[in-house]
Amino acid sequence: MADGTGAGDRGDGPGRGIPQRQKEPHTDYGGAVYGSLQAASVVAGTAAFGPFPRVGLMLLLLVTGLVFWMAHVYSHLVGDLASYRYLTWDRIRRVAGQEWPIAQASVGPAVAVAISPMLRLDLPATAWFALSVAVAEQIGWATAAAIRARVSRRLVALSVAVNLVLGLIIVVLKAKLL
Repeated sequence: MADGTGAGDRGDGPGRGIPQRQKEPHTDYGGAVYGSLQAASVVAGTAAFGPFPRVGLMLLLLVTGLVFWMAHVYSHLVGDLASYRYLTWDRIRRVAGQEWPIAQASVGPAVAVAISPMLRLDLPATAWFALSVAVAEQIGWATAAAIRARVSRRLVALSVAVNLVLGLIIVVLKAKLL
């Protein structure tokens, strides 16, 4: 059958003598890339208002990450009409866990802001440091996704290039807002 069951099914599976491949833990690379872009945008957007106090920028990064995470969980749950019939706490926890990389992506730039005084960075340099961390995360997650998908080196390089361009667009926007 077209759905992979019945006639034409290879018959691989439990009890068929062929070991099953262990299911790899699900990592939402797209959510991590999205969250990194969002964090970079938050840092770049604050430039329009002048240097933000460090605590304010850290809170803005973390709260925005959490708000976008909640928005994605909600939209995922209600976007699937079948969810209304099968909405359980287990499903909510599963979707929340799958979307968690969106919120996690704001942690790196927030940590960059937190440690910036130890590096003797002033507020504008702190913003650039946090932005650099967000863009590096974005490129790193996209590269990890491409490698994990076992695509060709050419596609890995293309993924890096596309994400570098996206990051540079945010950097240019930040530079224009100063």
